[in-house]
Amino acid sequence: MTQTHFGFESVDDSAKAGRVRGVFDSVASKYDVMNDLMSMGLHRAWKAYTVAVANLREGDKVLDIAGGTGDLARAFARQVGASGTVVHTDINEAMLRTGRDRLLDEGLSLPTTICDAEALPFADGSFDLVSVAFGLRNMTHKERALAEMARVLRPGGRLLVLEFSKVARPLEKAYDWYSFKVLPRLGQWVAGDAESYRYLAESIRMHPDRATLKAMMKAAGFGHVDVHTLTGGVVALHVGIRC
Repeated sequence: MTQTHFGFESVDDSAKAGRVRGVFDSVASKYDVMNDLMSMGLHRAWKAYTVAVANLREGDKVLDIAGGTGDLARAFARQVGASGTVVHTDINEAMLRTGRDRLLDEGLSLPTTICDAEALPFADGSFDLVSVAFGLRNMTHKERALAEMARVLRPGGRLLVLEFSKVARPLEKAYDWYSFKVLPRLGQWVAGDAESYRYLAESIRMHPDRATLKAMMKAAGFGHVDVHTLTGGVVALHVGIRC
């Protein structure tokens, strides 16, 4: 069997999706609270920047992959208006249910479906924009997922990948201390789950760096890719234009 990584652990390809599902099943109910705490609220600024870069127009069609609790889907829906469409998806049912219920509580009903980014159930060229925020690093076959995202975009459509990245060298020691000492304890205190947040820290270290991800996106069918480095490299927004 082919091996892949689950954090720092080597696992069979077929096992990773189930292990990742277990992580998000465990943290779904506390996901938003933990995001605020562990990023000190910065995740809101990163997502707001992503929405600004998206610069959607009335009537656009958007696919939000790994949409979780719906932060981006909500903001995109405001941009595309009643004549547009935002499809809110996630592979994890607990996360998707949490996000759907939260959106409904705010009076927003969006098409919502469980789907695997490596085999998207949409026709070629269906969307003007595809987004994935903090989800790509959890995917087993990232190249396959990126190729699927390219497939469902129209020519000239854009992919926005917001993801943790490699911090600037002067920040590495402090970032490692926070990631491996503070974050698991915070996870245990708030969500009753230290291991899921230890996995989070490990998965960030195993994710491709900015240049590698840019090359992967180009290989998947994106002719031009811009990289926006945010907060000293803690996160990066990759913007690819479909050939």
